[in-house]
Parts: sequence; C-alpha cells; structure tokens
Amino acid sequence: MKLAREGYPFVAAGLLLAGILWAGIWAGVGGLWTTLAAWTVTALALFVLWFFRNPEPVSPPDASLVVAPGQGKVIVIDEADEPTFMRGRARRISIFLSVFDVHVQRHPVGGTVAHRTYRPGTYAVAWLDKASDDNEQASLGIETPEGRVLVRQIAGLIARRIITDPSEGEQVERGLRLGLIRFGSRVDLFLPLHWEVLCSVGDRVRVGSSVLARRIPEVG
Repeated sequence: MKLAREGYPFVAAGLLLAGILWAGIWAGVGGLWTTLAAWTVTALALFVLWFFRNPEPVSPPDASLVVAPGQGKVIVIDEADEPTFMRGRARRISIFLSVFDVHVQRHPVGGTVAHRTYRPGTYAVAWLDKASDDNEQASLGIETPEGRVLVRQIAGLIARRIITDPSEGEQVERGLRLGLIRFGSRVDLFLPLHWEVLCSVGDRVRVGSSVLARRIPEVG
C-alpha cells in the first residue's frame, strides 16, 4: 500500500512504541495494563497507516472531464460568491472527508497555478456550511483554456494541518497530488457556471478518479 510521505513519522512512532510494548510483554515485563496499552497502540498505528494511504487514481481518458479533488461524500452543489479568484458567482461542489476517507487531494484539472493562499481560522465540524467561511483553509486557483477552477482545502473538527504542494506559476496535471489535510476535513471545488455538473448530492466520490463535471468552452 502506497503511503503519503507525511504519514511516515506517525506510522514509525506508533509501530516503534507498539513493538517496545509487545517486546516487554514477551519478556515477561508488565501485566494487564501493559497488554491493553500494547493492543491500543497497535490499533492506533494501524489506523494511522490506513489514514495516510495514498492510492493511485485511475482518471478517465477524456481530458474535458473534471475529477474529484477529494475523496468522500458530496454534501453541497450550489452557486456561491467566490471573489478571490473566480471573481464572482461560481458553481460550488463540496466534499466531506471523514477520518476513514483518503486525505490526499489531487488536481481536478490540468492547467497553470495562478492563485495560492492560506488563511487561519476556526475548526468547526467540516460538514457545516459555516466551515467554508470560518475554518482554517488553503485555496489553489488553476487557469485552464475553458475557465478558472479553485480548490479549497478546509480543516475540520480534528484537522490541524493543511499541506498544499504546488506554487504559483507551476504547471499541474489532472489527477496528480495537490496536497493533504490531516484527520477529517472538507474540500470545496469552484467551477465556472457554464460547465456541466455530472454528480449529485449524496454521491460517494474517489479522489482523482470520480467525475464531477465537464469543461465547456465559454461562448462569446
């Protein structure tokens, strides 16, 4: 199983501590509480290993299709004001990531990174509407020939660290890694209003693979 690089220290620390506890038990040191601690630490280490998994996506061959930047459940599809990069009304698709979902984000489209910002904030539950406005977040804007796309990584109740890989001016490809949010979060995707939406609220989507929309050239 491929692992996100940010998970290496957590997994190594958990497995090392679990190994020490189990070695003590096999050596006859400790009792019931040591055994309980060993099982607990082992379970946490395995959970962290699972959390930081980084599966390779299978993106559709049609380059006009927009893939999911995050893995989880689509909780919102609406119109929203996005003045920082979209410069007006845009189609917003919000994906909620539980602690059991893949937390690596991937580029929904290919293009040029023309906008990159970070904003500290609160840590409300990520599925609440106010999370999009109030929570810690990082935004990445991508220029494409058919219009602008903004991906917003939003921290949740447990998340305390957002990682965004590309820099402004960098060329990015659809399906490649964008970044990572640790331990429960939300990803908002902003698209031009004239693009065709191909998903529905309630859909479960896979990062880098599931189709959310189709890029359509603007007329006029």
